[in-house]
Amino acid sequence: MKKRVKALNSIVIMIITAVIVALTAVLVVYFISYSRRFGSSEDSEPCGHYYAMITDNDSSFWQSVYDAAQTAAAEHGDYVEMISRNLSRDYTKYELMEIAIASGVDGIIVSADESTEMTELINEATDRGIGVVTLYSDNTSSERLSFVGVSNNDLGKLYGELILRLASEREYTGGRIEAVVLVDANSMNTGQNVILSAIQETIDEEDGELKMLHPQIVLSTYSVDSTNEYSAEESIKGLLLRERSTLPEIVVCLGELNTVAVYQMVVDYNEVGLVDILGYYDSEVILNGIDRGVIYATISADTSQMGTSSIDALTEYFDYGYTNQYSTAGISIISKDSKDGLSEGGAP
Repeated sequence: MKKRVKALNSIVIMIITAVIVALTAVLVVYFISYSRRFGSSEDSEPCGHYYAMITDNDSSFWQSVYDAAQTAAAEHGDYVEMISRNLSRDYTKYELMEIAIASGVDGIIVSADESTEMTELINEATDRGIGVVTLYSDNTSSERLSFVGVSNNDLGKLYGELILRLASEREYTGGRIEAVVLVDANSMNTGQNVILSAIQETIDEEDGELKMLHPQIVLSTYSVDSTNEYSAEESIKGLLLRERSTLPEIVVCLGELNTVAVYQMVVDYNEVGLVDILGYYDSEVILNGIDRGVIYATISADTSQMGTSSIDALTEYFDYGYTNQYSTAGISIISKDSKDGLSEGGAP
């Protein structure tokens, strides 16, 4: 008898769970469909195309890209929404892709990766007539319309040049200079490998006489969970809470969240002057770190150009049936000496 009751309870729980999941999916799809119909004000004409933007996180970097995309879309009578912000819980970008596809949006702008799951989702969207633009990180195996981002090779070269600049300016007493690059533990983005190769190549190509003036530069990587601010901080603690004698001389951050986390922890744990930080993006917090001399320099991407180009690619596709496969945004170095006149990087 007890076994029957137990079995019945299990079945009831499974049914209730399935119903809840189904209702949640229906509500999400309804909400996005509602947003599509009423994305513009009541006094204006209904929007033309409806696009969903899916990013890795809600950092100020992505907010800047989104703001530019919104402005560009409005100029064409279209509407773009960062759908993750209107949901009751955190969804992975794969789940957000599924929601956007099920909602029947006209286009998707997604910070992709090279995973098989992402490839299949992009191809499914394409098969359903949804145009997909990959943003900042690509999926080269998919049927996406266009990739909008920065040149990872140029980005790596700039980081390499900054490492060499630090090596020539600082007096390092140890036998080597350890430069640690923080890489995203969850990313299947081959762009990180391109950046690392370009950094190493730039270091290796340093003039022989200059190379003799400083200790050997040793490049290594450290995996960080960059899902959100908290996970980034927790990951980076393992690197910065070492004995001071084992701290890396240079930390290279490839994203905004990691840059802010390293900056704040270096200050909090009184390691200013022991670690040089090379950051990414130019948020107010990062620029403040440069002013204070805690962050040596940061590399900034033209987020306005990225957001605008994403919308332009979708607009061209719907207007003419084709668009450019690649669109790259400019990058530049910002340091304390160049904040009022940015050093132009290797923008393609």
